[in-house]
Amino acid sequence: MHDPASPSSSSEPADAVSPQAPADVVEEVMAWYSRAILAERRAPHSDPERLEQLLAQRQECVRDRARLEDADTEETARITASYTARLKELRATDS
Repeated sequence: MHDPASPSSSSEPADAVSPQAPADVVEEVMAWYSRAILAERRAPHSDPERLEQLLAQRQECVRDRARLEDADTEETARITASYTARLKELRATDS
């Protein structure tokens, strides 16, 4: 049976970026920071400076996510590239 939700049935090319992709990558970075904040708060010897830094970085994500709503194509591409690179770095620290 043909699944209409499968990528092969889409009318868009396989390499097309959905309009939601920029927001998705920013939200993935925000989620990483949220998990790190939670872990830092639960740590037996929480580092207040690290917690402050993580909170500030997550707040930056919130601001950038809001900026995406009114950003032109160039700004959207810059934000997306920046957050894609940051997500790659953050995932590397998890390994």
